[in-house]
Amino acid sequence: MVKRVTVTEEAIDFIRYLKKKHGPLMFHQSGGCCDGSSPMCYADNEFIIGDSDTLLGEIAGCPFYIGSAQYEYWKHTQLIIDVVEGRGGMFSLEGPEGKRFITRSRIFTAKERDQLNET
Repeated sequence: MVKRVTVTEEAIDFIRYLKKKHGPLMFHQSGGCCDGSSPMCYADNEFIIGDSDTLLGEIAGCPFYIGSAQYEYWKHTQLIIDVVEGRGGMFSLEGPEGKRFITRSRIFTAKERDQLNET
């Protein structure tokens, strides 16, 4: 089954590290103003999910939400969450760690789109 959001092994390892440090986590991908469209990592329940957010799935056992307006732009793509060296978002938990989450994407194939439409 195709997933709308996936995660690299490097990002899974980093998420595990953050979970040990901060407890349960959640992610939110917005169209962003302050931190652009970076995926933001929060302690679970620290960010209020609203009616204008869509649950895309889970990464490394953490719920991953996206703003509904942003989802409309990206619904034809699979989001691939990765981690790289650099400064994280100022509101995101990885900020002080010298790493940051990034979103890569790829367009779904016609077969994958059909599978998604069946669910």
